Amino acid sequence: MVRVSNVSDEEAPTVLIVDNNKMSLHRLTNLFRQREFQVEVCEDGDMAVDEYIRLDPELVVLSLDIPTLDGHLAALEMREHGKDSRILFSAPKRQARLAKDATHSAGAIGWIEKPVTASALDAIWSLVLGPIPDAPGLEDLDSIHPVEEMIVIEKDEDPQPNPLPITLSALPINNQPVPIKKKSTKKKRLAIVIILFSSIIGAAGFAYQSGLLDL
Repeated sequence: MVRVSNVSDEEAPTVLIVDNNKMSLHRLTNLFRQREFQVEVCEDGDMAVDEYIRLDPELVVLSLDIPTLDGHLAALEMREHGKDSRILFSAPKRQARLAKDATHSAGAIGWIEKPVTASALDAIWSLVLGPIPDAPGLEDLDSIHPVEEMIVIEKDEDPQPNPLPITLSALPINNQPVPIKKKSTKKKRLAIVIILFSSIIGAAGFAYQSGLLDL
């Protein structure tokens, strides 16, 4: 989300404040409006890079802990686009070491501790207006944040789907499925009847010859 707060002077310098903490956004917005900056606010690291390219602000105040793209990577992306990016990191005291490393890597003008106060901003204001350091981390940007490449498959190299098993009932004839014929059991039944009948006659003949059966 991006919000814009304009000062009356259209020629005022622009600061892009990137933070997803509502209190920090409110505090920093007031501090920079008091310094007659035109303020734009963003809460997302990836979007912040797009906003930086669109706005070309004089200053970026960038929190290290932001969603989608952390502050360090966002700063490197900004420096890659414009070598004269003037970036000031903001971070809580517990992230002091991380903030110092990111400041060196991205060539930021410095970092300020959260919650930001007017006196703390006054203390580093000379850095804000000072020269922009080099960004040695740009040499490693591709390795720490590789850009995913789209794999394009040529038309004649399209993978063929695995063929589904075909049964007789699935083979069409005139768009109609072929019925599967069941084997007839009539012949088997006839053979059984003949065998039984022959057995009965044979048994009767044997009984007659033996005198067991009187016709």
